[in-house]
Amino acid sequence: MTDVAPPRTVRRIGSPAAAALADLAAIFDDLQTVLLCCERLIPAVRPGVGKQFDEVVVESLWTTALISYSRCFAGGERGMGLTEDDVEGLELKGEKLAWHRMLRRIKKHYADPAANPRETFTVGIAVTDGVPAGVAITSAHQDPVDEQTVRQTGALAFALSKLVDSRIAEHQATVLEGAQALTAKELETLDEIEVTGDGAPPPRPEDDAEGTS
Repeated sequence: MTDVAPPRTVRRIGSPAAAALADLAAIFDDLQTVLLCCERLIPAVRPGVGKQFDEVVVESLWTTALISYSRCFAGGERGMGLTEDDVEGLELKGEKLAWHRMLRRIKKHYADPAANPRETFTVGIAVTDGVPAGVAITSAHQDPVDEQTVRQTGALAFALSKLVDSRIAEHQATVLEGAQALTAKELETLDEIEVTGDGAPPPRPEDDAEGTS
């Protein structure tokens, strides 16, 4: 494969198509975050003899995955957010839409500032010989996320990332077509964007297929 040199200059495009493309890139990034979280969660939640379960790590990864997933479906002025129709149209077996809705409900629980996703607490009075003798605080521990849930969530995020990737390609073509219609003088008037890094392309959905299969 021929190496492609990074561009010498990048200029900001403010067209509606470019703004929509930026939104799609943000959605793709969120889905990649979900995949990375699921990849790290699988070995963390997989049962094992004598294995220590790090609840803080698991909760952190799972909460990040849920919030990142839900953000992909946030409405916006340009309408780039994913929809339930997108989920329903995926070539996945099983009740994918029901699973999607369940993830959205769980996210509300984990992101609720007034709810504890780990424990529910109850306060009672310890009674001795009919007389209050002290205060008792009891708690019920909530079951953590399991491996199957993580795998199914990763499969859904992977399928959606392929869908978004195809939309990104379509919008890139539209943005490039519009830019090619500009004159050299018009291009010079656009703000220049500072580019850092090695110019390598962003990761694609296929790069994470193995980790969440």
